Amino acid sequence: MKVSVRVPATTANIGPGFDCLGIALPIYNEITVEETVMPGSGIEINIIEESDTYDILSIPRDENNIVYKAIDLLYNFVGQSVSDIKITIKTDIPVTRGLGSSASVIVGGLIAANKLLGSPADDAVLLSIASETEGHPDNVTPAMFGGFCLSSIEEDGSVTYTKKEWPEEWKLNLIIPDYELDTGISRSVLPEKVSLEDAAYNIRKCSMLVDAVNKKDKELLKKSLTDKLHQPYRERLVKGFKEIKDLIRNKDDILGCVISGSGPAILVISEKDGFEKIQNEIKELFNEINVETDIRTLNVENTGSVIL
Repeated sequence: MKVSVRVPATTANIGPGFDCLGIALPIYNEITVEETVMPGSGIEINIIEESDTYDILSIPRDENNIVYKAIDLLYNFVGQSVSDIKITIKTDIPVTRGLGSSASVIVGGLIAANKLLGSPADDAVLLSIASETEGHPDNVTPAMFGGFCLSSIEEDGSVTYTKKEWPEEWKLNLIIPDYELDTGISRSVLPEKVSLEDAAYNIRKCSMLVDAVNKKDKELLKKSLTDKLHQPYRERLVKGFKEIKDLIRNKDDILGCVISGSGPAILVISEKDGFEKIQNEIKELFNEINVETDIRTLNVENTGSVIL
């Protein structure tokens, strides 16, 4: 028996929502988990690169693979040991770009393995295990449920979340560069402690962002997409980010620009044809700094993970 699950990419943080906000995107990985026929055959992990564009050679093919680690936690939860299994990952989500590639395979592996086991774990358990494996819930929550999600890991390890409707007229424009940025490196530049002033600043801005989405208030959104907890430290690792912020300043149909997750992808939020007007300028900007980019304009993916 085998189970395949399609899981969307995600963009997290959205500026001030560090480790708690995320949006699902219509770019997908497909994860298949199956019981192997021959006892004692162990773990087999295959990775198929759909786009033939992104380097996946560094992804482990053994017990160190994050999909296997998540599945092992699920089996432990139900009081079993992982049997001989085969995991196949068809990847179209760029790895180490800040688009939730690791979250997608964790979520897909858990949902598939849970189905193989007869569905002993509910969504709350799967989300908790996924967040434990990933380290935070901002990517795994929209990867599971789709849409624009707010999430928090509680002291008992459970995850509290809510899913909001993202305004259809607000387009998500991704600028995906041709270089990788390891999440560990991106987190290593963050300070261990922040000032009370900076923490309060982000609370205000994050609250404004959620209110702007609820009200579809573009002027409020423009004022909310700033941050003092992670972007000031990460922006030196993300080529072109400062230049894009300067480029979009005072452009009516561009609502803001943020680092996608831990980077180096950049998210520009726009309405109408605002992004189309500046797309050539953005391409020229990256040509000048010798960075090739894949630019995509997307809507929010509202379905989330689907068993195929």
